This record gives sequence, C-alpha cells and structure tokens, in this order.
Amino acid sequence: MRKDATWFGQPRGLTILFLTEMWEKFSFFGMRALQIYYMTKELQYSQANASLIFGAYAAGVYLTPIFGGMIADRWLGRRPAVVIGGLLMALGHFMMAFESLFFPAMAVIAIGNGLFLPNLPSQVTLLYPKDDPRAGAAFNVYYVGINLGAFLAPLICGTLGEVYGWHYGFGAAGIGMCLGLVVYLWGGKYLPAEASKPSGRPGAVDSNEGMSNVPMLVGVALAVMLFRIAYEQTGNTFAVWSDNAVERTAFGLTIPVTWFQSLNPMFVFLFSPLLVRMWNARAARGLGTPALKRMGQGALGIGVSYALLAGLIVLAAGMGFTIGWPWMVLFFAVFTLAELYILPVGLGLFATLAPKRFAATTVAAWFFCSFTGNLLSGVIGATWERMRPETFFLMMAAIASVSGLILFGIHRKHQATVALPDVAIPPVEKAL
Repeated sequence: MRKDATWFGQPRGLTILFLTEMWEKFSFFGMRALQIYYMTKELQYSQANASLIFGAYAAGVYLTPIFGGMIADRWLGRRPAVVIGGLLMALGHFMMAFESLFFPAMAVIAIGNGLFLPNLPSQVTLLYPKDDPRAGAAFNVYYVGINLGAFLAPLICGTLGEVYGWHYGFGAAGIGMCLGLVVYLWGGKYLPAEASKPSGRPGAVDSNEGMSNVPMLVGVALAVMLFRIAYEQTGNTFAVWSDNAVERTAFGLTIPVTWFQSLNPMFVFLFSPLLVRMWNARAARGLGTPALKRMGQGALGIGVSYALLAGLIVLAAGMGFTIGWPWMVLFFAVFTLAELYILPVGLGLFATLAPKRFAATTVAAWFFCSFTGNLLSGVIGATWERMRPETFFLMMAAIASVSGLILFGIHRKHQATVALPDVAIPPVEKAL
C-alpha cells in the first residue's frame, strides 16, 4: 500500500497516531482514576499523604517530558522513544498489581511518559506536505483520540477496580498501553521517517525574533501554575469529597465514583466543536477574542464552578437534602467549558509566540507549568481534612479567580505591543 494513501481523507499515519494516543490515554487516565481511592482505601494512607503523593506523581509526569524530548532529539529518535516509553508505562501499570511496588511503579510510569508524551504528537505535522490544507484539522482529530481514551478509562478501569479489585483496574490500564504499542508498531510504515540530526549551521535559529515575548510568556506561565492548583483538584480532593458526600444511585444501581472522571472528556467532545465554530465565526466578523483574554475568562470560569459547588454544599446542609449525582454532571459541564478557554488556548499561545531560537524550550516551559501546578495542588490538597469542604472549594475558587485576574492584567499590558492571536484551536492536550 502507498504510504501517502488516506483514510477518511487524512494520511493513514494520523489514524495510527490517533489510536496509539487513545490507548495511551486510556492507560494513563485509567490508573489516575483509581489512584486516590487505592491509596486511601486499600493502602490506608491518610488523605493528606495521599494528596501529596498524588500531586507529586502528577507533577512528575509533566516534568519528565522535558528530558524525554531532549533524549529523543539527541540520541534515541522519535520512534524508539515512543516504543521504549510505552513499554515502560505498560510495565509500571502491571507493577501496580503488587502493593510493595507502588512507588517504583509510579516512577516507571512517569519515566515512560517522559519518553512517550513529547514524541508521539511531534509526528503529526510531519505527515503533511508543506501548505497541505488538511494539516489544519490534524490536531483536532488527534485531540479527539486523547479525550476518547480519557473518557473510556474511568468507565472500564474504574469499574474493574471498584467492583472486582484494584489490581484488575491497573491491569486493564497496562493492557491498554500494550494495545497502543501494537497499533503503533503495526502502522509504522505509515508514519514519517526519522528526522536527520541538526546540522548546526547558522540561520533562522540564530534569529532574535520573538524574544520580546519572553517577559509576557513568563507572566502567563506563573498565572497558569496558580490556576493548576485549583484545576487539578478534580482527581484529588474533589474525588474524595464526591465519594463520601454524593448520592450515586440511579435506576436502582450505584454509579461507580470513578465514572465522574469521564464527565470531563465527555463534555470536551460536546463543547469543542461548538466553541471552535463560534470562535471562528466571531473571528470572521472581526470580533475575535485575543488568547490571553480568553484564558482569563477560562480561569474565572473555573473559579465560578468551584464557587457554585461551595454554595451547593452550604445550601444542602441548610435545607437538609443530599447532593445527587446530577449536580456533578452540572459541575463538570461548567468546569469543562471553562477549561477549554484556557488550557488548549494556552498551549497554542506558547507555540505561536515562542522565540524562534527557543521554540522547543518554550513549549517545554508549558509542561513545566503543569509540573509546578500539580506539585502545589498536592501540597494545598493536603489541607483538605483541616477545612470544611465548602471552605476548601471557595479557596480553590479564589485561587482560580486570582489567576484569571492576572491573565487579564497581562493582556491589558501587552495587547498594544504583542501580536496576540485571536483564535487558538485546541491542539494536542487533554488537560496538559
């Protein structure tokens, strides 16, 4: 078969990368859906210690890609890095079947993710010739794969873990990663060839173009780090609260608490096409919203979702009713809508305004925001047991809102001197 043949009007390699990423995210979010419950229920860790461990692990998976990208660029190459990274992640998930290997397993998964994460999506644009009009939709297709895996993982791995035993859930995550590797190796003939080593010759790489954007990007990075503290609580303290406080009975059956983790990617599916259509239509009429302003709106939206949750808890206590699962659906609808205004847009902003000499380093800085934010989210989450739930969630609302106000301030300061993009279509991350 010809390498340039298409499936669904796109290069066949995009389908291979889509399915590989889908199964990788299935494994990653399958383990993540179970992690906090496994620590508090099976390993009997205190909530504070579990929060710290959860935050440190989530931080680690965003730190290692910085080094994984460098290793692939300098020594391994993209394909070997993806295969080795996938094998390590599968091994880590299977290691989770043994309680004594809990911490080594998390370390192995984080290292494998570091090799895998930066090197799979970097192959997407290489599938297309220069000026190919199909390339514009490539990352949107890839983005669906990310969220499809994240949607299925809590439903399958979470159910197996809660109903049949934690290790079945972790094992399913490992099997998912193995399936992703099988797809990747089978479809290798449709993927781009390895890039040649950099020649080191002077040229555009020596340009100072974009260096004036650095102070603004540093400010944005600090605001996003702050935002991540609140954003990452859905897999941490929010998961603990929903397990204990939410009535999960529907049609005579009890909904597994891990299923709530599927609501976020489900709403990404529903909202993304509508938002992209709206943003593009507004931009065509000259009404586009600059990226930084949109990010500020997203951060404030996350603050609103937490404030509404805190108000619901107070109202339920005052009126004596139990919070039912439909309220969780509403929470995640507001939460996800706000998320789409900040996280995918932020990555697009960093990629667009990166200095030419430091393009890869600038994108890596976005992952460093996730690393720092996740680490801090675990530290702040450790205070959960010393507060009332509504107080803690109001604190998250305040943190997200402060982040939004900082982003608005940066927008006002730099809108006259930096060419900020109007539209940043969601690219490669779920919630990177």
